[in-house]
Amino acid sequence: MAKIKKRIKTIKIDVDKCNGCRACEMICSAFHANPKYSGNNPERSRIRMIREPLRDVYLPVYAGEYTAAECMGRDKLVIDGKEYEECDFCRASCPSRDIFKEPDSGLPLKCDMCEDDPPQEKPLCVQWCINNALTYEEREEEVEEEVKLEDVEIGLESMVDKYGLQKVMDTVARMAKKE
Repeated sequence: MAKIKKRIKTIKIDVDKCNGCRACEMICSAFHANPKYSGNNPERSRIRMIREPLRDVYLPVYAGEYTAAECMGRDKLVIDGKEYEECDFCRASCPSRDIFKEPDSGLPLKCDMCEDDPPQEKPLCVQWCINNALTYEEREEEVEEEVKLEDVEIGLESMVDKYGLQKVMDTVARMAKKE
């Protein structure tokens, strides 16, 4: 196993600043419309607002990994006098709920941090949050990861097919000089 540096990108959520305006949902669904900005369907958004306006509870949650199994988390949590269901904090797309699933196909959605074409400096939901309830954080962590030689070869072959051998070799040489 080799230690590699991995860039971790997260959206920090300050629940106390959120007023439930749903601007994050709207811009996310417009950015992920096909073609971009051609429609606005909050069901396609990778961030959702868990709302209970009568109790003044607004909780933005962005989509994480897909999980094929249901969890056992059905507890209720009380934070600063506000009650939440444990599922409200879950970012997974799972079989027990419809949140974070593409409305037409039922396929799971996952937040891509708006790195699609054109890539954004920070996710649009963060840029459009008027109360700064959402903030973007990026950090590097060293993690141990097993790198299989056959995976490296497959990746290199596909890059050579796409960009040509000389361009790949030039890039590797340039990267070696940086270290």
